[in-house]
Amino acid sequence: MKKEVKILKEIKKLSDRIGRQINLMEVCGTHTQAISRYGIRGILPKNIKLTSGPGCPVCATAQEDIDAIVNIALAGVPVATYGDALRVPGWFGSLDQAREKGAKVFAIYSTEDALKLKEKYNNLVFFGLGFDTTTPMTAYAIKKGLTVYSTHKLFLPAMHALIDMGEIKIDGFIDPGHVSTIIGLKPYEELNVAQVITGFTDKDVLAGIYMLLKQIASGRKEVENQYLRSVRPDGNPRARQEIFSVFKIGDGNWRGFGIIPQSGLTIIDKYKNQDAKLKYKKILSQAKLSGIQKPTACVCGEIIRGLKESNNCPLFRKVCTPEKPIGPCMVSQEGACNVYYRYN
Repeated sequence: MKKEVKILKEIKKLSDRIGRQINLMEVCGTHTQAISRYGIRGILPKNIKLTSGPGCPVCATAQEDIDAIVNIALAGVPVATYGDALRVPGWFGSLDQAREKGAKVFAIYSTEDALKLKEKYNNLVFFGLGFDTTTPMTAYAIKKGLTVYSTHKLFLPAMHALIDMGEIKIDGFIDPGHVSTIIGLKPYEELNVAQVITGFTDKDVLAGIYMLLKQIASGRKEVENQYLRSVRPDGNPRARQEIFSVFKIGDGNWRGFGIIPQSGLTIIDKYKNQDAKLKYKKILSQAKLSGIQKPTACVCGEIIRGLKESNNCPLFRKVCTPEKPIGPCMVSQEGACNVYYRYN
């Protein structure tokens, strides 16, 4: 506790020295949880604003992809995915609702679970989502014969997009700890902004904020690593090698952003027979997915771009709750709305 009090005093000194509003964005859903769990927003100086970014993989998955996988399930194809993804609502309902209609839909904890299910359901499709951190496991499973509908994405292009769009001023990023274990430090150097990679304890987050303020106060724009116990400068080359032995880089479709160039991961031709987007192309074309518009009351897309907070959404707490989510930001435990609901 003494250490936290000391660092808070230093943060206060630096915030006074900077003398204006300081906009910091955490771009990792686990950081969003940690910040709310430890009440960090409430103990920082008033001129420091922490904003949640697109760090929740379930939230960032495009509506078109949710609708596509639901249609595959409704057509009688067994589908497996991580638990949170089952509850994301789409134009055709959620995977959970498809299961209520008789579809074979399974919640799993790992791709190993999906491979075991494949022994019973040979035509099983794994709905693969997530950033650099979860993609190596999907790549491994594809090599083992699993068919995958991939919405995997590289995270760094989303950070570029946030800066390039210029919708909000970002003085510094709290970089994603888990993604950083895979990509290391060097890729972040492309971003001309102060950045610190941190861990997930209260001490980690406060130390990261302190390090960011030191950069901002001195006019530096560097990449610093507070999370030394887990993040190496070169990340995990073996995991990256596994990713690109199965996937190639293309455009990625993000909720709230639309298409971000060079952010998507597509299954290479060698494994095209296990690409559900090709294998079930006829089902997807019959579903007439293009042009479908989701209800506009949910502002999840604006929340993950940092333009709005959960309290700004007219549905938040009124009709949108973790028990009955209207949008994906309330579904996942890493989603900003879900976190704000539970901790605020």
